[in-house]
Amino acid sequence: MDYLEKNRNTWNQRTLYHLQSDFYDLEGFMKGATSLKDIELGLLGEVAGKTILHLQCHFGQDTLSLARMGAKVTGVDLSDIAIYSAESLAIQMDLLTPQFICSDVYDLNLNQQFDLVFTSYGVIGWLPDLDRWAEVIARHLKPGGRLVFAEFHPVVWMFDSHFRYVQYSYFNTEAIEETTQGTYADPDAPITTDSVGWNHSLGEVLSSLIGQGLQINFFQEYDYSPYDCFAETMEVEPGKFRIRHLDAKIPMVYALQAVKPEPREGYAAS
Repeated sequence: MDYLEKNRNTWNQRTLYHLQSDFYDLEGFMKGATSLKDIELGLLGEVAGKTILHLQCHFGQDTLSLARMGAKVTGVDLSDIAIYSAESLAIQMDLLTPQFICSDVYDLNLNQQFDLVFTSYGVIGWLPDLDRWAEVIARHLKPGGRLVFAEFHPVVWMFDSHFRYVQYSYFNTEAIEETTQGTYADPDAPITTDSVGWNHSLGEVLSSLIGQGLQINFFQEYDYSPYDCFAETMEVEPGKFRIRHLDAKIPMVYALQAVKPEPREGYAAS
């Protein structure tokens, strides 16, 4: 079984339990709560009327939150069960504009360019090659369009699951194959999943985007996670979580914005 099929199977199983989990609070979401966090909301700004491509959208909560804000959003995910669930939620919420596509990121080649590409939290670790990821982003951005990206910091992925010792390389040295009991959203879920992932350093992330001609105009690291999805956490402020015995000593999240330049006079846009 290749990594795509293994990971698709993992996310198909997880989605069924994520939909029912307190972590994703689907009941509150359906009543009007947004799933977007302050970090990305500050970068996204006013999105009403804008076209947005949301990569690795899971079962669509952020996609649907953006649609509620007036954006015209296309959500993409590898998991067919997640995409089916997202489409079902859109119907229940009477949201007509979101479009959902079941696809591997690398296979995406839409005949459209967008004002924004958005992707967030736990996404690039499923991709072996960030140069290909950045190429997909650049190709789907309009000239002047923006990438808004928030992700867990690569330092987090160096540790064992209880943050006691460094287990993995900071750098993308090899595929990491894991077998997991339960899921971050429901540790007691009666599932066992096999997955393949990769660690990506900040240098790799930034170089991949710069290599596609994107201009990074915002980058920030954060000493907390907006999600309580790790072991050994404590809530230091409402919606801000740190590893208890590490406190604010490690970065947990980073966010960036990158812009696709407008073509210079006399040059055609790609």
